[in-house]
Amino acid sequence: MAKKLIITCITVLGFYYIFFFSHITESMKLIFKVIPMILIILLAATQKVLDIKKYQMLIIIGLIFCMIGDYTLRWFLFGLTSFLIGHIFYIFAFAGTNTRKVPVSARILLLVYGLSMAIWIASTVFKSGETVLCIAVLAYISVILMMGWTSIRTGSTFATIGAMLFIASDSYLAINKFVMPLPFSHEVIMLTYYSAQLLIALSILQYSEIRSKVIQ
Repeated sequence: MAKKLIITCITVLGFYYIFFFSHITESMKLIFKVIPMILIILLAATQKVLDIKKYQMLIIIGLIFCMIGDYTLRWFLFGLTSFLIGHIFYIFAFAGTNTRKVPVSARILLLVYGLSMAIWIASTVFKSGETVLCIAVLAYISVILMMGWTSIRTGSTFATIGAMLFIASDSYLAINKFVMPLPFSHEVIMLTYYSAQLLIALSILQYSEIRSKVIQ
């Protein structure tokens, strides 16, 4: 019951921030942005699992760093670094599972996509003379692709779809910020972002169930 209530609150408040953004006062926008993340962290922390405490803790820490990134993204490099750290914790969580092998097709798709995005976005940033930012963007692209790669190893559809949605959200954000303005950027970025974080949090219980079946 508590789980359903938290998910309902995340959905309602998330949709409010996404689709009624213009109605929120400037001083409250960042508060409304992080409230769904606080609830997602609460959801992750209240999942009752016994056998995957390390996975759960790493996911929670990743969520916390991403929430800090939400709040500090106005100082772009600081926020980007916080998100990068969050992704590293997700990688540690996902890589420690090793439930499923990553298909060759998935590896090729991720590599091709990553190289394409790196060449397109980083070259645009580099031309503007922002060398440090260019290096940071390349590092971020590498880390988020590794996060997507390792998510497949969990065998959890929630973790995998969540990771892919995160890649989609960050890709849309990067293109919109560095290359060209995209339509409905706020709505697309935040909808895919909140969905990604919610699914990653829900992967805790799903992975626990997968582990239980393997042990049996």
